[in-house]
Amino acid sequence: MTLLAAVAVGLAVAVVSLSAYFTVRQQMYRNLDDSLVDRALNASKSSVLTDPQIIQSIPPETLGLSDIRIGLLTANRLGFAGPSNQGISGPSNYASPPWGAVELHVAQTQGQPSVRTAGSKQGAHYRVVAVPAQYCPVSTDPPGSQCPVQKQPAALVVAQSLAPIDRTLHNLGIVLWAVGLLGVIGAALAGNAIAQNGLRPLAGLTREAERIARTGDLRPIPVTGSDEISRLAQAFNAMLVALARSQDRQRRLVGDAGHELRTPLTSIRTNLDLLAQADKRGGLAAEDRQQLLDDVRAQMDELTTLIGDLTELARDTPQVRDAELIELSNVVEDAVIKVRRRAPGIAWDVQLTPFPVWGDERLLGRAVTNLLDNAAKYSSPDDPTLAQAERRTVGGHVAVRLQDGVLTVTDSGPGIAEADLPHVFERFYRSSEARSRPGSGLGLAIVKHAAEQHGGMVYARNAPPAGAEFTLWLPHAATQSRQPTSDAVGPA
Repeated sequence: MTLLAAVAVGLAVAVVSLSAYFTVRQQMYRNLDDSLVDRALNASKSSVLTDPQIIQSIPPETLGLSDIRIGLLTANRLGFAGPSNQGISGPSNYASPPWGAVELHVAQTQGQPSVRTAGSKQGAHYRVVAVPAQYCPVSTDPPGSQCPVQKQPAALVVAQSLAPIDRTLHNLGIVLWAVGLLGVIGAALAGNAIAQNGLRPLAGLTREAERIARTGDLRPIPVTGSDEISRLAQAFNAMLVALARSQDRQRRLVGDAGHELRTPLTSIRTNLDLLAQADKRGGLAAEDRQQLLDDVRAQMDELTTLIGDLTELARDTPQVRDAELIELSNVVEDAVIKVRRRAPGIAWDVQLTPFPVWGDERLLGRAVTNLLDNAAKYSSPDDPTLAQAERRTVGGHVAVRLQDGVLTVTDSGPGIAEADLPHVFERFYRSSEARSRPGSGLGLAIVKHAAEQHGGMVYARNAPPAGAEFTLWLPHAATQSRQPTSDAVGPA
């Protein structure tokens, strides 16, 4: 910014200085030319300075006071003897003007006045003006009286020294250079001050980012003002908040996963230790041995399911990849058939209408299966809680409805406590009533994860007179692209 300010001001000063210099120079030359031409024309008409006797009798000191040289140049450069003895007339004992072919042409053609610069700045430097004039080739007595013969063409030449103008332009150039240099230095200092002041918040933000990278402390950065740096700091704070939430979810997922994995592993190890100790003592009865092996297999199945759930949730992708057109009613029907085999004591009331969606059939199938498994588990007739609540069906009842992309699953279980409703879709969350039942607490979390990935939503409520109702909404395929995002909204 310092360099940019200095260069910008330097260019601006250079342009202004050059424009001012050449404008003043041109105007001074123009004023001098107009003055010389006007005076020379007036003098040529008065027949005073065109008389060789008068012009030669002008005291040199008089012309020297104004630094002017005057001469009369004849058309044929002949007719009377002048200082150079070549037909050129001027004041005696005084240098003639710097004339040449241009002035001779004016004398011969009697045309327009000529204006030019003669000499060099290192030596004599003059602005030379030549105007047409007429002179008397013979002497008259007294000087300036009527010429007895016909007048001859000539040119009255007036030369003005340019030394005063050169000094003025020289001084102007020094002033412009000095002012320009001071302007550039001032602009550089101002640009440096502005840069330091403007970048101070950014330097502070950089220090905070380095501190966060060094310590891992994700506390938000204090923000003041409303400029671009403040907006950057606010965006950085939003990123820190999102990162802190992600780390918190990761810690909770790791901690909960470790806790949940420890239970089946401990049970498997205990059963294997029992088998090993029993083999050392001669072995167990076939029935007891088979029971332990069945328990180990059940624990292995639970562990496999838990690992699969953790793997699914650990992906945490923002949207479904490689989506395909799916008929949701077929997905629900397949899930009902699968869960019905695992829960033969449940009465199923299923009503489905076709509804196409874009999505991942495997993930949607798992989400629907989890909803149905959850409903079947809490509607199971061998649940002591159901007997105490005096449910309307002894064998349990689950209602499944799919209409306009809204899947509703209603069980005949004990319902959900009001304190647990906001948390049923959280990972590893299990209510006090659910702790005595099998499960990892990840099934409903996977349902929510699948719904969000497909641009839908899921929510739970208690369905009177008894039971819980879970509702999964997904958008129609006509309103979705091949890769639905989580930005979709639910039905009104």
